[in-house]
Amino acid sequence: MTAISARWEWRTFGPGARAAERRWRDLQPSAEQVSDEVYLLSGEGQTVKYRDELMDVKQLLETDAFGLQQWTPVMKASFPIGRAEVERVFDSLQVPLPSLERDRYTFDEFRGELTGPERGIRTVDVHKRRIRFRVDGCSAEITEVHADGRPESTVAVESEDAQAVIGVVRSLELDDYVNTAYPEGLIRILEATPERYAVIDAGTNSIKFHLAELSADGWRTIVDRAEVTRLGEGLTEGGPIAREPIERAVKAIKGMADEALAHDALAIAGVGTAGWRMASNGPEVVAEVLRRTGVDIEIISGERESRLAYLAARAGLPAARGITAVLDTGGGSTQLTFGRGEEVEEQWSVNVGAARYTDGFGLDDAVSADVLAEARAQMSADLARLDGTGPVDELVGMGGAITNLTAVSLGLARYDPDRVQGAVLEASEIDRQIELYRTTRTEDRRAIVGLQPKRAEVILAGASIVRTVMEKLGVNRLVVCDRGLRHGVLAERFGAGNKEYTRAAP
Repeated sequence: MTAISARWEWRTFGPGARAAERRWRDLQPSAEQVSDEVYLLSGEGQTVKYRDELMDVKQLLETDAFGLQQWTPVMKASFPIGRAEVERVFDSLQVPLPSLERDRYTFDEFRGELTGPERGIRTVDVHKRRIRFRVDGCSAEITEVHADGRPESTVAVESEDAQAVIGVVRSLELDDYVNTAYPEGLIRILEATPERYAVIDAGTNSIKFHLAELSADGWRTIVDRAEVTRLGEGLTEGGPIAREPIERAVKAIKGMADEALAHDALAIAGVGTAGWRMASNGPEVVAEVLRRTGVDIEIISGERESRLAYLAARAGLPAARGITAVLDTGGGSTQLTFGRGEEVEEQWSVNVGAARYTDGFGLDDAVSADVLAEARAQMSADLARLDGTGPVDELVGMGGAITNLTAVSLGLARYDPDRVQGAVLEASEIDRQIELYRTTRTEDRRAIVGLQPKRAEVILAGASIVRTVMEKLGVNRLVVCDRGLRHGVLAERFGAGNKEYTRAAP
């Protein structure tokens, strides 16, 4: 066999292949190939294939942080094959070798006698029509696949140069997609696995995880949760994210990524917001998170964060007449977007977040009225851009501070997103809670029904920011949106943004 160098490979099935078709529609193919193959799949997730009367066995050498897999050929044997080749196949499939009654096997004999459920080997007949391309020095292909008669499409990129493969994948804007090798891809086709997508919103105070399934009827939420990690603990403008917050964030993101993969997510999109933007070591932390979790966090601008929040809010609530302001306040920044219906008229972001005032004024514990007044005055000054904006017809609020305020107002011992979505928060209720938190020590705040215990330190600052924005906009109520940036990313990145949401049964 002619020596072939190990190659780095990346592949996805379904939507990613259709995206590549659109991107490469003007590229001249380098070749077209039609083949009929048989894949042997083991319960351990291993595979070998039969094509052109050869048994083709590859070995996985390495998987890098991006998810690329480096494969090298280890055997291409012509049929009939002998005992040594049969042993190599079973070793590659990680399946116990049965007693062999023949010295040599034709493929039909091999398939008929040595595969099947009792042997732990599933056979899949695969018909392929491959369109090959050369893209930036890489071999690439878009393939129409029929697995036991079930149709799907796949796109693959490979090269000896891993960075070249990554470059092509990123040029297709598919870098959020999970690298899915043929064994997993064939199982997806055979079992009609639904399209599921995950978003990880890494904020300054909390990291939110959203996993949803897309169908013709819209989005169905599978998982929607958050972990308070305090990434911005002690962070100042231009300073570094500290080691302990990094470790908390990595642990949370790794758990979320593993959960997404366990649910067969096609893609995992990660975004970082204010804390990542203001930190001097933001890019270095992104690289560390990618290396340790496989999730590539994209640090997005405040303006884009604001637009995505508006998109999520408008898709989740009835359209209002006149000017709508969407408020999204977090641990490190506050975004406001003004629009009419689906049209955005103005959007901006400012580094006014709960973490900064909590640390700066000691709002994580009970404080005097004078201390809170001083903090509120600083918030008002930092939000001076809102001065003179004038009343809006409707204010929509989202984010952890607002949903926690709502859960407390409703007395929710267990968070119920359906009750929170579309609820109304009156200014008088926010004022009541501000006074409650101002006069309550941290540990006692944790016992308040409806308040997420890990948010006890920052809730006073968060509530005060919300109330300050309401005063400047001249409104005394806001409509609560349980959705947030994660939903906007899902809509922008994976489409069908205006489709309705349902929730998986508990």
